[in-house]
Amino acid sequence: MLPLFIGVGRATVASVLAALLLLVVWLRGRRPARSSPRPASSLGVRRPTGLQCLRLLVVAGGVVLGFPLLTSYALSQTPASHGAVVIALLPAATAAAAVVRTKERPGLWFWVMVGLSAVLAIVFASVQGTAFGGLQPADLLLFGAVVAAAVGYAEGGVLSREIGSWQTISWALVLSAPVTIALTVVAVSAAPPSGTAAEWASFAYLGIVSMFLGFLAWYRGLGIGPMAQVSQVQLTQPVMSIAWASLLLGERLDWLTIVCGGAVVVSAAATMRTRLRP
Repeated sequence: MLPLFIGVGRATVASVLAALLLLVVWLRGRRPARSSPRPASSLGVRRPTGLQCLRLLVVAGGVVLGFPLLTSYALSQTPASHGAVVIALLPAATAAAAVVRTKERPGLWFWVMVGLSAVLAIVFASVQGTAFGGLQPADLLLFGAVVAAAVGYAEGGVLSREIGSWQTISWALVLSAPVTIALTVVAVSAAPPSGTAAEWASFAYLGIVSMFLGFLAWYRGLGIGPMAQVSQVQLTQPVMSIAWASLLLGERLDWLTIVCGGAVVVSAAATMRTRLRP
């Protein structure tokens, strides 16, 4: 039950924060302005329409439930280094989902750079642990997580342009709260979680930063777009993870890691600078 608790527990924490944010902004919007009155809707919370709620459920299914749950279960069966190899495909998958969902039309050079960046990211992830080692049963979960996140990112990016970036992730978290809270209760009832102070601090970080604050900035960037290009920022994630592991955990970096990491960053920057066809 631990993977279930980690997967939905952090979403439950984030949904509480999202509900509080929506409530505070809504209450502020109801206050009469002292000068140059504006309608309450312009001050903060914009209530999504019925169709937008259905699309928010797609976002929630992808990034609130799908990706966290699938990766949690997959990483309980396979080493994190192996999982990072598959997750390195997420930037390319997000770019593809953005093209399908929007009218963005990257040129051939963009896709060449996306493919090169994906290969470099896979190589970088591979040098962190053992070799790729062939496909494993958990890879089906990881591939599913990549697809779920890519669809959630693309749909959320479009919604961010309609109702706002922080509103998009906040409403997605609130709409999925009944499911995440119920699953959290099931996980806690079956096997009450226990851990050290550091482990609980890590869980708090997942819920507050990774699942909420990080998404506020992420969907803001996707909303500004172009999404296909912005999505390539994800290529730097494994590099930053290794860098922070070195700084915080004292993990050793060798020259191969540094060179591969630098190549990934340069490739990501080059990909983001490619022009889109009108």
